[in-house]
Amino acid sequence: MAASPVFPFMPGGAADGTRLPSGAVMLTDLTGGFRFGLKGGGSAGWLASQGVPLPAVNRLGSWRGTRVLRLGNEDILLLADGADSTLAELASTWHGATAPKGYSSWREEGWAWMRVSGPQAPRAMERLCALDLRADKFSAEDIAQTRVGHIEAVMVRSQAGFDVLFDVTASAYFARTVAAAARHCTDLLIDTEGHT
Repeated sequence: MAASPVFPFMPGGAADGTRLPSGAVMLTDLTGGFRFGLKGGGSAGWLASQGVPLPAVNRLGSWRGTRVLRLGNEDILLLADGADSTLAELASTWHGATAPKGYSSWREEGWAWMRVSGPQAPRAMERLCALDLRADKFSAEDIAQTRVGHIEAVMVRSQAGFDVLFDVTASAYFARTVAAAARHCTDLLIDTEGHT
């Protein structure tokens, strides 16, 4: 029987003990959430053959309760968002399929999945990312492949905030960077309220 994976913020993980910001800016660890990524020749065709509608590159789509991130022509990531059984069934079908079907991009093991949320999240994200993330410029269907907190990342807007996916080894660093941005936003909020 395979051992359960240990992700960075879990007991015994590489970032165990690192405090995640909460309050006006919150950081939620979704790294244990189910996701499935394919890359390389045949990936898009195989997913389409399974009825997965594929959005344009750097756009976000949906399929049976999952979010479909098109990172490249043949680079697609699906986030379960609670539809774990749907995505597990798709992954199982892929494992049993014959080529061409692309190859696993190991996003479920190689990437952290964090959510920046809270009433001051947009202000914190201004400090963490150079892109214009206002809702009219960065919509719920857009994907940014950029730097967030000085880390190469993929970012999408979720209903709760901003979902950021990046190399799992940078988890503790990312949490500390978001915490610093959160402190700045809180200090700014206190200063503004103190001078009204």
